[in-house]
Amino acid sequence: MKFSHSLIGAAMGLLLVSGAALAQDAAAPAADAPATPGRPEVTAIGDWVVRCFPIKGPSPCDIYQELNDQRSRQRVLSFSIAYVPSLNRNGIQISVPLEVSIPRGLVLETSAFKSQPMKYRYCDRNGCFVQMPLENGVIAAIAKSAPDAKVRIFADSGKAYDLKFSLKGFAAAHDSMVEKARAKAVAVSPTPAAPAPAPAP
Repeated sequence: MKFSHSLIGAAMGLLLVSGAALAQDAAAPAADAPATPGRPEVTAIGDWVVRCFPIKGPSPCDIYQELNDQRSRQRVLSFSIAYVPSLNRNGIQISVPLEVSIPRGLVLETSAFKSQPMKYRYCDRNGCFVQMPLENGVIAAIAKSAPDAKVRIFADSGKAYDLKFSLKGFAAAHDSMVEKARAKAVAVSPTPAAPAPAPAP
């Protein structure tokens, strides 16, 4: 399966307009927590959480999973997948630690899907981030996969490292997120054209 590059500008533009579903600094609160001012409503499904943020935008909800190093408590890997009802498209954000090989990107692999190298969009003090649209067929393939999956990253030395994560509950969490996004999303309307000047008397 190939990613649709023709939709990158439109899809990522709308996904980032919300400032929530793909926000890298949005910490995951306790599962099954009602929304409080500025915090998302969270429901746990399997090893994923469905988050809906108290905002008005085209993609108010996402599914999220974060893995931390047990000793340092530092984030090792995080996923956010959001859905834009007006485009019928998903967008993904994956964060990995710093000091990865930027040119090589990362590879997402499940039992039913293996991506082409996914390029990093940017890096900051929190890590390096992939942000891009996902075809609906990719979501369907991931949903059918076995629970064990991985992200392969590469060091500058060329050595590969596999960061394992769980797809337990992925399909149900994604379905729930899509349903909630459709109920909560606000369509982005095109900017209205300026009215024509009145004819001279």
